[in-house]
This record gives sequence, structure tokens and C-alpha cells, in this order.
Amino acid sequence: MKVLIADAINEKGIENLKEYADVVVNTDISPEELLETIHEYEGIIVRSRTKVTREVIEKADNLKIIARAGVGVDNIDLDAATEKGIMVVNSPESTSITVAEHTMGLLLTLARKLSIADKSVKEGKWEKKKFMGVELRKKTLGVIGMGRIGSQVINRCKAFEMDTIAYDPYLPEGVAAQMGVELTDLESVLKRSDFITIHVPLTPETKHLISTDEFEMMKDTAFIANCARGGIIDEEALYNALVNNKIGGAALDVYEEEPPAENSKLFELDNIVLTPHIAASTKEAQRDAAIIVADEIIELINGSTPQNVLNMPRMDSNTYAELAPYVDLCEKLGSFISQAVNGKIKEIEIIYGGNLSEIENVEMLTRTVLKGVLNPILGSPVNAVNAQLVAKSRGIVVTEGRRDDGKGYDSLIKVTGKTENDKFSAEGTKLHDSKILKVNDYWVDVKPEGHMFIAKYEDVPGSIGKIGTKLGEHNVNIGVMQVGRDEKGGEAIMILTLDKEIPKDVIKEIQALDNVFDAVGLEL
Repeated sequence: MKVLIADAINEKGIENLKEYADVVVNTDISPEELLETIHEYEGIIVRSRTKVTREVIEKADNLKIIARAGVGVDNIDLDAATEKGIMVVNSPESTSITVAEHTMGLLLTLARKLSIADKSVKEGKWEKKKFMGVELRKKTLGVIGMGRIGSQVINRCKAFEMDTIAYDPYLPEGVAAQMGVELTDLESVLKRSDFITIHVPLTPETKHLISTDEFEMMKDTAFIANCARGGIIDEEALYNALVNNKIGGAALDVYEEEPPAENSKLFELDNIVLTPHIAASTKEAQRDAAIIVADEIIELINGSTPQNVLNMPRMDSNTYAELAPYVDLCEKLGSFISQAVNGKIKEIEIIYGGNLSEIENVEMLTRTVLKGVLNPILGSPVNAVNAQLVAKSRGIVVTEGRRDDGKGYDSLIKVTGKTENDKFSAEGTKLHDSKILKVNDYWVDVKPEGHMFIAKYEDVPGSIGKIGTKLGEHNVNIGVMQVGRDEKGGEAIMILTLDKEIPKDVIKEIQALDNVFDAVGLEL
């Protein structure tokens, strides 16, 4: 794999990646040069300088992965990457501790007036009475957003003996309870907190989440800090709250405009602490970010799925370990159904049985089934990243179900394809290899690989012989044969593994045989 490192990252990440990939370091690459050369690369690593726009992605004919050595991906067009089936990964773990520590620094600076006290002393003054502070101990911390960073801030504030409340509409109450945090609404956090810290992404819902009305709710002694994203706090409303002493003070590491305008009114105030978006800027964080994204690309090179894919479902390592053995089976089942069913697929139904039915997040497997379904019928490659989007664009309805019964197996996956006039299903499991155990509810024992052939026929003497004879006439040798039926003399199914691909004209001849209802060749 050829990988472009377009922005400066820690050398350790580069060294690790060079053991597995052809690495090109060009940290001064211009937007024009990137457009001209992006087709040469299968991977790219960026930080915040390089913009991976839709225009760049459209020219990235070989790109498989975009890696952001950091958290935010504002400089990457996620929708364009998803549409083209390109994974986008980041390194969220790398900055959690660093940003949490910076947040603590801001809270302490606010509480003890450290920045203005430092300035005063350097100006030759000794104004001890002016800088009376407050303790964190026994104060209430309000956390807006209890993700990785918010949780780390909570852990550190507990060491300061602070009481903690939090607002996070997406967090289960049980998780908050385990951390000893009271989960409540935003208004309660604003009204009750002595210190407030923000750790949510910037979205249409969080834009100016804290504005005039919110400052009115806060205590006039309250302090607020934002190390998340600029724009979550309305800076005009913040200025008014600070200048009119509606709140005790504020600290910002992020701004609505970066860098802020030289004439920003916030610069006039001494009850605000400002840092230049450096919460994630430590040597350790930059090193870890480089190592993490290098490892993500190495995972892809080794045939595994990276863990921090932003346009695929995320899951913990234990869930991933449980699902990974079934990835090959899911793709084979999808491809098997796609090639076997007659007509344009309108619906794919996936049912997870046995142990798989107990796993909450099986979206990775569903995406992989769709990848298998779509690749045989589309000209451009489909992968687990864009499979759902492509299926939706083709009007394919995807339904997912679960059943406790594994029919004697630890886990079982059933995939059914439905068209206007046909329906075809296959059930499989993972033993030593992927196995198909049932086709259209007929019990079989088939390894889904290589050149395959399926025939539906009437279960009467001579039917199997006629099909075999026709294959022999065209020098097509049978490697493995499986047949299944419900009852003597009824409809039966034959599944063959062949030594070579069966020509289409041979399939037509078999379809024309007496007692043969349908026949199809498959390539797996």
C-alpha cells in the first residue's frame, strides 16, 4: 500500500508504518498538488492543515483509507468518502487525557485567578487581595457531554472532592450511575453548577447551545470552560454575561472564528482565560495520535477492520472479536443469494440466531452481507463502508431480525433475498470454515467457494443423471455434489462445486431439460 503523509506527525508513527507500506512524506503539499497526485495513493494521513474535499476524493481512484491524526474531521468530507467507499479513521483515544488535563488547568486558573495574577506580578505589582480565589472542593461540577474526555474530567474532579452532575441525552443512566454521576437535564446543570465544562461536538443542535438565556440561568459566581468546539458558546452572549457580571468567569480554548479577530472584545476582559486551541497539544498526544492512525492503516493492510472507522459502526474490542469470525460467512451468504435469486432484488432479510442474537451491535455483519449482495450486481466496488448507502440508493429494503434458536449450532445466520417474483434463502454458520447448512429450507452441507452451480428440479428418477450428463458433454467436472428435498417426488435442489466456471450456454441447456425448473451458476 502506498500512503501519503500530508501533514506533520510524530516520527514514531511514520517508522511503524514504513514496515508495512510505501510511505511518502510531503507535509508541504499544496491543494493543487494533492488534486494532481491523490490517485497514486491508497492511504493518506492528515491533521488539520490538509483539506480532503469532495473534489480531492472524486479524484482518489485508489484511495482506501483517510486517517486523521487527531479527533476532529472537519477538514474531511465524510459524505463524499462514504459514497466512494473510503474508510475515514481518527485517533480519539490519543487526546482524551491531554484535553482533560487542559480542562483541569483552565478550571484551576479560573478558580485561583492564575493568569491575571501572573500578569500582575510580571508588571511589578503585588496585589494579593485582588486575587482572592475559591476552592474546587465541595463545589458542583456540571459536565455537558460525558464522552471520553468528559468522563476523564469527572475522574479528575472527584480527586478534588467535587460533586458532579451531567447532561448527556445519549448516555444510559446506568453508565452514569456506575461513575457516580447524577444525570440530569441541561437547565439543571446550568442552574446548579459552580463550574461547567463542555465536551460535545459542534452540530446544528449544539450550535450556540450556551447563549443569553443559558447565561441567565447560571449562578453569578459560576465559571464555564470550553475545550470542545468553537461555536457551542455564543461569544457575543458570553461577552455580555462577563461584562455585566452575570457569571464569575469563562475559559476558552476554541472559538467561533480561529484565530479570533485581533479586535475581539473578549480580549478586553480580565475574567476570561484564553488559550490558542492547544488542549490536545502535548508531545504524548501527538505521539499517540501518530501511532494510532499508523496502526489503523496497518490493520487494513493485514486484512483486518480498523477500530476507529467514523463512517462504519464503532464497537468495543470484545464485540469485534465475537463478530470477526463471521465476516467471511456473511459476505459469502450475501454473494450466494445475490447470484441465486431471479430478478431485481427488492429486499434483503438477515436473521441472526443463537449466540449472535444476543450481541447488541451486529451492524458490521449486516454491512458485510450487503457488500456480498451488491458486488456481483454492480460495476463499481462496494465495501462495508458504503454498502448501506448503495443499497438504499438502489431501493433495497434491509430488514434485520433475531432468534434465540441456533438449530443445534452456536450461531446461525439466515439471509433471504426477495425480488418481484422470486425468493431465495441460505443459512450458514462458522465451524472450521464457512458452511451453508440450508438453502431454501432444504438441509445441505456446502462450503461456499469457487465455481458453483444450483439447479431446482423435480425429484423423479433420471433428473440428476440428465444434469450430470449435460455437464459431462461440455467437459465440466463435478467436484462436490449436495442435494436436498422436502419429500419424495417433490421439488428438490442440487448444489454443485465445479472444477471450472460453467458457461452460460450450458446453463441454458440445463434449464431447457425436462423436470428442471431453474438453474444458475455462481462465482464465490
